[in-house]
Amino acid sequence: MAAERKFSSALAMHAGFAQTQENRWNIVNGAVFAVLALAPVLLVWLGTCTAIDLALADAMFDRQLGAFPWRHAWLTEIFGHVILKRVFTGLAIAFIVLAAWDWARPTTWLRRFQLRVVALSAILVPAAVSLLKQASASHCPWDLERYGGIEPYVRLLQAMPAGVDAGNCMPAGHASSALWMVSFAVCFLPRRPRAAGIVAGVMLTAGFTVGWMQQLRGAHFLTHTLWSMWIACAVVFALITALDRRRYRSTSSSRRP
Repeated sequence: MAAERKFSSALAMHAGFAQTQENRWNIVNGAVFAVLALAPVLLVWLGTCTAIDLALADAMFDRQLGAFPWRHAWLTEIFGHVILKRVFTGLAIAFIVLAAWDWARPTTWLRRFQLRVVALSAILVPAAVSLLKQASASHCPWDLERYGGIEPYVRLLQAMPAGVDAGNCMPAGHASSALWMVSFAVCFLPRRPRAAGIVAGVMLTAGFTVGWMQQLRGAHFLTHTLWSMWIACAVVFALITALDRRRYRSTSSSRRP
């Protein structure tokens, strides 16, 4: 009887711990969803009601030279645009291969879940950004009349003047080569949400830095990069939610008599 009571107590403690983890997971999910829902409102406001894009681009543009001085600098053009992209692309391929290999070997559900989120993010984040670029009218700064180009500046949600082709420059595609790594946060979920938040912040900073180097070159505005950051977070969050619900449905079905 004593052994049975001890076992029952341990089982109850485990169940209580699992419930606590699930409650914490739900709170984190709700908070992230709220931020993701509100962020586009701020981004639309920045793009339509402020001049922050032009102010930053003006600061990066040299009027006397009539060019962006950082456009062909080694740090931004070779290191930022070529080397870093190759590194991040190689890392993405490695995780995709790991996830594919994971199908053929036994592992825990959590490890498989984490690998799939990261691998799918490496594919879907750049793909989503690329598809949205094709539908955007915005031009890159270096193409604008204001900075020595021939195209007019059009704010977000404004119609492009008749006879002017779409610029297909927003959101920032190059930043997405790094922003998929925000999915690394899933490696600390669900037990360490604080660590997951820190990792997500570091990866967003890395993606923003890549985007900033492109802004120095005149390739993008600030809001282009911010939209890419939001898309990356939304895609990763959607993947985590979808795969977690799939696991929950599978677990519930297996428990039915």
